[in-house]
Amino acid sequence: MNASELQPVVQFLTSTAPFDTFSEEFIRRCAKAVIIGYYSKASGFVQFDAEAPKLYLVRSGAFEVRDPEGVLLDRVAEGEFFGFSTLLSGEKVVNRVAILEDSLVYHFPQALFDQLRSESRHFDKFFTRAFAKRLRHEARFKAKDLATTSRISTLMSSSPITIDAHATVTQAALLMRNSRVSSLLVTDNHKLVGILTDKDLRNRVLASGLDGQIAVHQAMTTSPISISSNALIFEAMLLMSEHNIHHLPIIDEQNTDEVKAIGMVTSTDILRGQGSQPLLLIGEIERQRDLASLISVSKQIPVLLQNLISADARAEEIGRVLTSVTDALTRRLIVLNQQILGEAPMAFCWLTFGSQGRQDQAACSDQDNGLLVAEEMDDFAKGYFDALTHAVCAGLDQCGYMFCPGNIMAQNPKWRMSLNQWQKVFEKWVITPEPKALMHASIFFDMRSVYGPQSLFDALQDKVLAQTKDNDIFLAGMAGNSLIESPPLGFFRKFVLERDGSEVKGIDLKHKGNALINDIARVYALSAGIREVNTAKRIRALMDANILNRKDALNLADAHEFIAHMRLSNQGYQHTQGLKISNYLLPGHLSSLVRHQLRDAFKVVHDAQSGMKMKFMRSF
Repeated sequence: MNASELQPVVQFLTSTAPFDTFSEEFIRRCAKAVIIGYYSKASGFVQFDAEAPKLYLVRSGAFEVRDPEGVLLDRVAEGEFFGFSTLLSGEKVVNRVAILEDSLVYHFPQALFDQLRSESRHFDKFFTRAFAKRLRHEARFKAKDLATTSRISTLMSSSPITIDAHATVTQAALLMRNSRVSSLLVTDNHKLVGILTDKDLRNRVLASGLDGQIAVHQAMTTSPISISSNALIFEAMLLMSEHNIHHLPIIDEQNTDEVKAIGMVTSTDILRGQGSQPLLLIGEIERQRDLASLISVSKQIPVLLQNLISADARAEEIGRVLTSVTDALTRRLIVLNQQILGEAPMAFCWLTFGSQGRQDQAACSDQDNGLLVAEEMDDFAKGYFDALTHAVCAGLDQCGYMFCPGNIMAQNPKWRMSLNQWQKVFEKWVITPEPKALMHASIFFDMRSVYGPQSLFDALQDKVLAQTKDNDIFLAGMAGNSLIESPPLGFFRKFVLERDGSEVKGIDLKHKGNALINDIARVYALSAGIREVNTAKRIRALMDANILNRKDALNLADAHEFIAHMRLSNQGYQHTQGLKISNYLLPGHLSSLVRHQLRDAFKVVHDAQSGMKMKFMRSF
């Protein structure tokens, strides 16, 4: 391979995990050993050489991995791999790889693959995890395997967090917080004697007014429901459903003299183990050829949301999953419309703001987007981008993402600007902040690029952060706007309910809960020049930088997750009852304990608002 042929390979590897963390010299050495293969769709299937297994990296095109019976196991597209299962297991190839499109593939010989694994722990870990994920995901595509052959041991956490039965509840709570887990296995002389969950702490300690110095065995669930590591995933699902539990200890039944826990599985683990449904949906989106088929595929998104809610997944995870799907849909609409309109006259970035920018989308998400172009637009460029943005925004609307009521969309010429123009708009907001203008501008500071050169977006974000960092007047204005709304707590800590005439709508969990935390995290992050946009990541970054102390940061993060979880759970309930999906929660639907927790979460938000006021508005 000569120098002109080598450079494109180097560039592609540089942007592809796990090579993207390697030095240029290391990548160039890899590129020199690559063999380029061409696969025609007309050939049907990839022909494997049993005597010379290799790693396949898709440069362009798409493939499907199917078992000997023709059952779909995985889909592989640009930047993804196949063939590593054989290289890692040493077993002969039994699956068939169908060629969906004319494709270009980079081949890595087994000797090079083995050498890279031995030289790089990161490379080895990447493919070991990919192999483990492939094994788990196989159950998603083959229902008969889930019911008859897939073992719970493929999903369980093999290093469960344990605590001695005689430790205090406070010690247990600290261990759970520091380990970021929601349950502990309780042992006595290394024998499993119970399980302690968040629910136990709430019901048996907090709600009962007990002291944190009581022993764990006084609060734990004794004789917990457990299952053998040899049990089927299907059996575990039935057991958890039957007993309405979300944590299942895995025990070793080889030694019948004692019950010894060797792992733990949660309902979220089982959800993940059932397969990569979000990844499959994204793969389906990326393979669609027209708007009609994208609209059809997008009908699966509400189903995905309900599945995630039913599985009791974390709100933060649900937000990231749904946003990843929205990002993929947006990119596909851009690509399809460029195939019609032709190549863009200049580089551009498709910007997203608000919930999509923060990666915390839920049900009822509308559009908040804009366009960043590299240069000033002439008449041709204006016409091109006007057509492109109208087509993409209309496509998103037809796929379930309604037009923004405030018209903050790329199809609005006001939000299609060059880098220089965007920088001036942000500069006006920052340098001469007007309260009303800042109120409407706040979502623009939660921005990401989902399409286009990262360097172009970075040029905008870097300029914005340089202007906001330590800018007292701007930050005071942002903080002031954030304090217009407050958590829905009235006298005697009763909830303040939203009303529509005589109708009680309930507690607005979005605007009086999560939105307030988003505002707090945004102000602090902009004050410190933090690039993160996701609220949970902003809070973690603020804690790591000692801008928020650990206790306050963890409390705020927990409140954000709890309120978001309540919002999603309520929307799941609304869906199952055939009600209109909204952000309003009726307190009458909550137990006294959950109402207590929700009040505590709102109290955390109130205290955080007070802290923000003291820090940013003390001199104003």
